[in-house]
Amino acid sequence: MRKSNQHFLKLLFVIALHFYILTPLVFSAPKPLFKQYRNSSLLSTIYPVQLNWKGFEIIEFKFNGVDAKIVFPNKATKAKNWIWRTQFWGHEPQTDIALLNNGFHLVYVDLVDLYGNKVAENRMNEFYTFLVKNFDLNKKTVLEGMSRGGLDAFNWASENTDKVFCIYVDAPVCDIKSWPGGLGKGQGSKNDWEKCLKAYDLTELSIQDFKGIPLNNCIKLAKAKIPIISVCGDADTVVPFEENSLKLAEIYRAAGGKIELIVKKGIGHHPHSLQDPKPIVDFILKHTKNR
Repeated sequence: MRKSNQHFLKLLFVIALHFYILTPLVFSAPKPLFKQYRNSSLLSTIYPVQLNWKGFEIIEFKFNGVDAKIVFPNKATKAKNWIWRTQFWGHEPQTDIALLNNGFHLVYVDLVDLYGNKVAENRMNEFYTFLVKNFDLNKKTVLEGMSRGGLDAFNWASENTDKVFCIYVDAPVCDIKSWPGGLGKGQGSKNDWEKCLKAYDLTELSIQDFKGIPLNNCIKLAKAKIPIISVCGDADTVVPFEENSLKLAEIYRAAGGKIELIVKKGIGHHPHSLQDPKPIVDFILKHTKNR
């Protein structure tokens, strides 16, 4: 009996020792970043898939039936700043990565084949509300519009000037007649032009009087004093510099707005961004600091 009791006590001691050692590891492990946000019931409605992207935590999910992503910084800024990539997820991500390292969140929702139309604007409105409400993000964002993504960035910003810190565009489309229309110096895209006209419910004739393009609506941004930085190549034959970024800059400055052009000599539509994104990152940090 005594030996049995001793064996039992030893067993209890071993169990207690294991519990003492393992409990801190189990119960003090950090929660996934996205679960730290206040609306935990949200997770049961969007069914997020938790992954790793460039060393950062990312969740991927369906938002109103389309792909959406949120990347979390390892340590967020107090202001919960964020950058919103409108198109071409993951392409030339050096600016996104640098901002994640500076505490920014990075978000994306699918806007493919909408060309910045009203459906795209409405989807962005809904996604914005979703992000601010459920993830406590700053009420102002930084927009990133690469190529055709410039249409989404400029068009949404012009209708939501109170929700935007600044805009970074890269070889942006500023006039759909230039691209995908190819009605100027650019080569255009027949397939995209057909889809674009359909997206806007326009024809080859009615497009000539259509005003809902960044070259026109950027005046609202200028009056709202929203700073813009545009990176582009002066040898771009897809989205010609003279018909897009340069023309928008002239209109923007004439309307009192501030825009910084970084022109890559002899470079075409690709590669996007800068090998060292510091000038872009510094611009964004300058216009979001302490806000």
